[in-house]
Amino acid sequence: MIEAVDLGRKFGELTAVENLNLSIDKGEVLGFLGPNGAGKTTTIRMLSCLIRPTWGQASINGYDIRKDGHEIRKMVGIQTESPGFYERLSVKRNLEFFSQLYTASNLSKKIDTYLGLFDLKDRINSPVKDLSKGMKQKLALTRALLHDPEVLFLDEPTSALDPQAAKKVREFIKEMSISGRTIFLSTHNLAEAELLSDRIAVFNQRVIAIDTPKNLRSQLFIHKTCIRLQYLDDSYRRSLEILDFVHNIEVIDNGYIIEIERPEKHVPAVIDNLVNLGARIQHVSDVEHSLEEVYTTLINEEKEMAS
Repeated sequence: MIEAVDLGRKFGELTAVENLNLSIDKGEVLGFLGPNGAGKTTTIRMLSCLIRPTWGQASINGYDIRKDGHEIRKMVGIQTESPGFYERLSVKRNLEFFSQLYTASNLSKKIDTYLGLFDLKDRINSPVKDLSKGMKQKLALTRALLHDPEVLFLDEPTSALDPQAAKKVREFIKEMSISGRTIFLSTHNLAEAELLSDRIAVFNQRVIAIDTPKNLRSQLFIHKTCIRLQYLDDSYRRSLEILDFVHNIEVIDNGYIIEIERPEKHVPAVIDNLVNLGARIQHVSDVEHSLEEVYTTLINEEKEMAS
């Protein structure tokens, strides 16, 4: 659905995006993560044909972003972090005006549906200048959806929203993905990215890593298992230290956190070893590294390589 090959953009002497290579399937949600100034918004603007790349190629559904901008703009919806509206016009007039750019069908029904979904129906005749930042954010998402786009570019879609509204937007993004929409999600909210995304791309002028959250964790960190016991005994730890597949043992109040190779094979062996020594095991669980740890590790490694 979305393909980019060595895509780049400079502003004067500043390189905002350098050799972006990316492939996103139809119906996939890609979480696009990176620090401020990494080039995330510039990437969205290039792929949605709002600005031209300085070099490289990209396409959406087979249409070239350099040659087929008109066709691409008809099939994509964009919700920006700082949406621009005609502030003195009403919510309804803004949506009617922007819908004319796409010749959207069943406009009244769609406006009614989306404003109802995002709790804005009672503000339909209010001037946009009277809306809060969160309301404008929901209005921007409504605007992006009026022409039934195949691809959605979402830039911080839940920023400035209260928890209930943010939850509703996340649920809606999931529904859009299930219905076959391709979603490019740029966000600083790592929990949100993990909840919604099929894959995560960590980006800083270029893609540093891209994979599922689970695979990114396994590539960066040795597996850890937490084993909680009724009580500890020095013999338990000594018996674990001599096992070749155990790399590190951290003692906690009522058990151990163990770095272990091939856990699907070796965790049962560890448990058998402890039980044979008389240990009373209360609980065994994986120690999950957060997406924040994954992101921070990748960004820090990138900084070290660049310095």
